[in-house]
This record gives sequence, structure tokens and C-alpha cells, in this order.
Amino acid sequence: MDKQEQQSEATTNRAISKRLVLGCGALVHELVALTRQTPELKEAITLQCLPAKLHNTPQLIAGEVEKHLSKNAHKYDDIFVAYGDCGTAGALDAVLEKYNAQRVTGAHCYEFFAGSQAYEDIVEDQLGSFFLTDYLVRNFDRLVVEGLGLDRFPELFDAYFKHYTQMVYLAQTESVELQEMAKAHAESFGLEYKYQFVGINGLSAVTSPAIKSAFQIEVLDSSVQPINAHSPA
Repeated sequence: MDKQEQQSEATTNRAISKRLVLGCGALVHELVALTRQTPELKEAITLQCLPAKLHNTPQLIAGEVEKHLSKNAHKYDDIFVAYGDCGTAGALDAVLEKYNAQRVTGAHCYEFFAGSQAYEDIVEDQLGSFFLTDYLVRNFDRLVVEGLGLDRFPELFDAYFKHYTQMVYLAQTESVELQEMAKAHAESFGLEYKYQFVGINGLSAVTSPAIKSAFQIEVLDSSVQPINAHSPA
């Protein structure tokens, strides 16, 4: 193999893209929508998502992120992880420091979607607030009811929700259907319902700065339907 061929192979192996965005599977729709807002990002980002079910097991998030980065970080010049701390108690930040990676500012997706001040205001008004996003509204039975075992052990309801007083839907889209579903979820749990449209700008940090390369999406979660990132919205 001559020098030019070696350089070509090294370039191929070096990077699929300049920036890797490694996200929570629960955010895949929003992350794709965000990149579609800025067409040039098709040449900037490779998007991959870990299983959304990690939402219910935050103690596993840091380990799964490290497992993925240990195999793939060397392919990219820049890494952004689309998670907040998400209940990892700093363990995720320790992994990101090791790989010189960034993440979204905030404790969790509810905070960065709503904005820190708006989130704090909601919690200060009612500490017992249970938050929903578009993804959680759509997957409420699977992630909340079944995920917490409430379908099998309904007696656990008070243990989990005794101190909750309201269900707050922080909406990424203005879907009437999702609003009706969220309201029904709140009623089924006997909680007051509140709705607030927040959009997806809380994730905008994942696309800044834009770096020129190839945009791909790979969903590493069988529970999330793959999306063609190149198709029209």
C-alpha cells in the first residue's frame, strides 16, 4: 500500500463526521427536528442515540455512554452528549471529562427544555411536579406504568406518587392529540394537569458550532423507530 492509499484509508477510518452527537433515545425526534432547521448541518453531524429505556435506570447511563465513546470517540474531532446529568450524580460528567466531551447544561431534559429559570419557577410553585415530554406522553404506559411496575404491583403507586400534586407537560410540539393524551395521563393518576409549550431550542447547543462533514443518524435502540434524516419533515 503506497503512501497516498494509506492516507486515504486513514482519512476513511479517522472520522464518519467531525461532530458526534450521542443522545438519549427519548430525544431522537427532537434532535432530528433540530438538525432539519439548519440544512447545512447535514454536512456537520453524526447523530446516534442510546436506548430510551435508560431513562428509568439512570445509574446505567454513564457506563453506557463510556462504552460507546470508548469504541467511537477516536473517530470524531468533537463530541456532544445530549443528556443532562439525568440522575447520574456526576458520574456522567466524569466520563465526559475523560473524553473531552460536552453535554447539555442542566440536571435533566425537563430543565433544558423549559429553561432553568422557568423550570425552577414551576418546581418552586409546586415541588410535587411530575414532568412529561412529547416522548413520555407517547410512551407513558411503557415507560411509566409498566416501567415502574404499576401494572403488576398497583400498590406501589403511593410509594412513587404520594407526594406528587401535578403533571406538567413540557411540549416540544403543539399537538392537540398529545395534549389530550397528557391530560388523560394526569387524570388517570389523579393529578392536576398543566401544559406549557417549550419547543426544542433547549437542545440548540448540540449544533453549535456547526462543523462541516457528513450527517448520519443511527438509533441504537430497538424501541425507537429509525428516522430517515434526509427525508422532508
